[in-house]
Amino acid sequence: MRSRLPLIALIVVLSATLVFVTAFWDPRPPATVMAVQNARLAAAKPAGGDFMLQGPQGPVALADYRGKVVLLYFGYTYCPDVCPTALALIAQALSGLEASEQPQVQALFISVDPQRDSADRLQEYAPYFHPKLIGLSGTQDEIASVAARYGARYEAQSPNDQGQYSVDHSSATYLIDTQGKLALTLPHASTPAQILAAIRQHLPPVVAK
Repeated sequence: MRSRLPLIALIVVLSATLVFVTAFWDPRPPATVMAVQNARLAAAKPAGGDFMLQGPQGPVALADYRGKVVLLYFGYTYCPDVCPTALALIAQALSGLEASEQPQVQALFISVDPQRDSADRLQEYAPYFHPKLIGLSGTQDEIASVAARYGARYEAQSPNDQGQYSVDHSSATYLIDTQGKLALTLPHASTPAQILAAIRQHLPPVVAK
């Protein structure tokens, strides 16, 4: 009986280790894990609200788009993959709108990297995905304030020897209704069909002439 105790103890330890690894280990890169975790945090019923930032032609306020459904995304132009993927999906959804629906929808891209994302760069970058996408920036404090209200998270990493750096950030798309209230938080990689359905759910009803 005694000779079997070490074997039983080893089995117990291995089983506990397997449970721990299965429950807590994530094989994805740390930046990916952070983005996923931040997206979950962003879904914790943020308050949203009005804001004003700098657009390519001057100040842009959320209140400017009352009566429209607004899609809001936080990212940065040097993002290698997450932002282009999300913005391409948003663009496909926007392209799926009927001609009568197009004027009722606006998309905004807020840069979380104002140090590098100048107005000129944003003006070139945002419309590349879709003409209805406007790039916005501001001071660090202004952007942090807006991000906090919408539950977005971001953190710049230490620069390398060439001064280049990445910004880890959540990747949710925020849908703001025609009254300027945050209505939905769409997770990263929501399909164009899902985004389009969410937009149409909040468009004002068409009044027959």
